[in-house]
Amino acid sequence: MSEKDVTRTYLRFAWQFLEPYDDPSEPAIIGMQTRGVYMGKRILSLIEREMGVTPDFGTLDVTFYRDDFRSRMKMPEVKVTEIPFDLYNRDIILVDDVLYTGRTVRSAMDALMAYGRPRSIRFCCMIDRGHRELPVGADYVGMKLPTHAEEEVLVKVRELDGEDAVYLIKGGTNG
Repeated sequence: MSEKDVTRTYLRFAWQFLEPYDDPSEPAIIGMQTRGVYMGKRILSLIEREMGVTPDFGTLDVTFYRDDFRSRMKMPEVKVTEIPFDLYNRDIILVDDVLYTGRTVRSAMDALMAYGRPRSIRFCCMIDRGHRELPVGADYVGMKLPTHAEEEVLVKVRELDGEDAVYLIKGGTNG
């Protein structure tokens, strides 16, 4: 995906996030560390600009909720979780870059439940690359990109990588 494709996708997400609600401040957006946070902030700024409302926004790190935490990570890099609003009975939209096995999304749902009891949790990703190991799907998808297990999908965000783009890398791995 080019920068133009990514920007158009962020705008589409902004409209889709609010479409089902009579009150556009009802859903809250939570970006998953790391790229999901930047994606979520970008979508949030488009909602503010296009619709004139500012939904609640938070960040979530799922490191300690992962089922492979002890076996895969020797010294995990823990990032900030900041949810400055009550989750109870809220509609939450989780944002992340790539949906692969579904394990990270499952970890995020576990983490959210530790913080409160949302009414609903929806999931948004830029790329759904398939290869699910758990029955998890995305409610909002930028692009479905069938991949081989040995390929890697890289979602680039300007704030971290200096560009907005999506690349398919042959011979890599993506978790």
